[in-house]
Order: sequence, then structure tokens, then C-alpha cells
Amino acid sequence: MTNEIQSIFNRIAPVYDQLNDWLSLGQHRIWKEMAVKWSAAKPGDTALDLCCGSGDLALRLARHIGATGQVYGVDFSPNLLENAKERSQRQYPQPTISWIEADVLNLPFDDNQFDAATMGYGLRNVKDIPRSLQELYRVLKPGAKAAILDFHRPSNPQLRAFQQLYLDGFVVPVANYFGLKEEYAYISPSLDRFPIGKEQIKLAHQVGFAVATHYPIANGMMGVLVVNKNE
Repeated sequence: MTNEIQSIFNRIAPVYDQLNDWLSLGQHRIWKEMAVKWSAAKPGDTALDLCCGSGDLALRLARHIGATGQVYGVDFSPNLLENAKERSQRQYPQPTISWIEADVLNLPFDDNQFDAATMGYGLRNVKDIPRSLQELYRVLKPGAKAAILDFHRPSNPQLRAFQQLYLDGFVVPVANYFGLKEEYAYISPSLDRFPIGKEQIKLAHQVGFAVATHYPIANGMMGVLVVNKNE
């Protein structure tokens, strides 16, 4: 499954940002900025962005931590990482970001290394969510926070129906236009499998996070899990 998802994201890479714009009705930038704020990243921090995709969150983190900080953007798709690197090279001043191809289930970092972390639209696609949270817990410093943003199935039946209609009637046809229908058709089943807010909080507590809060946004079609590693 991991290889299958990896190849999907490699194929999506050229139009990833454009499709995310359409998928979120252009709102993903606001939600990403919220996630960075909830991570409490501050000037001089060493920060981590998991499943960094084309680098949106990592670049936002870099702006928050400034020239004295360091951001590590991690993804398992070499094509997306290449896009991210090209985007960061076009920025002025140059952000201090290291782009690393790695699996979020086995991070190549020491324990207690990061002051803050983010993850955008990645947790839903990992094959072992508890293991991913466990790795995040391991690499965060005591007292550090992480904010995890993702799509969700809303609990309200009418909103669920609207979300499905939007996915089937707009997102998949648009993806089809780019020759990526199969790649984006995986979204619905991934949403069906994804734990809802309360379950995410429970999983976060199980791996050791002292505080875990889930904030539903966009009428529950999106959410941010904010976790805090105890001092």
C-alpha cells in the first residue's frame, strides 16, 4: 500500500497545488496558517513538517522561525520534494529548509530534536497512524507542540452527502481532466478509514502525548489535531 500511495503522489506532483486549491475551495492556505500558529513555532526554533508535499507548510514554518531557525521538510515522494525545493529556491530571502526523502513511520532524526511540528493532509495516508504519531512524539522535544491538519468525514449527514457530491461531481472530474482520475478517486475510501476527532485524541494519548485537542473546521469537513509533549 505504501508503494502504491507513493506512486500516486509522484504522479500527482505536477498539479498537486492546483488540485488542493480546488479540493479545499481555495481555503487550504488559511487552514495551513492556522496549523502553523497552533504548532507554536517561534523565531530560532528547529521545526519539522511531515508529509510536506510541495512545501506549503514548511515554507510557512520557515517564515515563522526566521533566519536563525531551521525547518526540515519530510516526504516519501521524490517528485513532490523536487517541486518543494524549486519553490523554496524562488523565495527571497532563501528559507533555511532541508528537504528529506523519508518514511514518517521511521524518521531519520534523534529523539527530542524538534521545537515544533506540522503535518498537512498526510496522517490520513499513512499505513499505521499510531506508529506515525509515536515517531512524532519521539522526535519532539519535551514541551513541544505539533499541529496535524487533514480532511475528515463530517458527522452531520447532510454535510457528508455534500462532501461526497463535491468529491464525485467536481474533484474527480477535474482530476480526470488532468488524466489523474484514479489518483484522486482514492480520497473517498481514505476518508472512510480515517479516525474522527475523538479517536485521534485517544490515539495521541496512547502514544504518550499529555495534551491532545481536536479542532473541527469547515463544518467538520476538516480538522486540526494539536498535540503537546509533556515537559
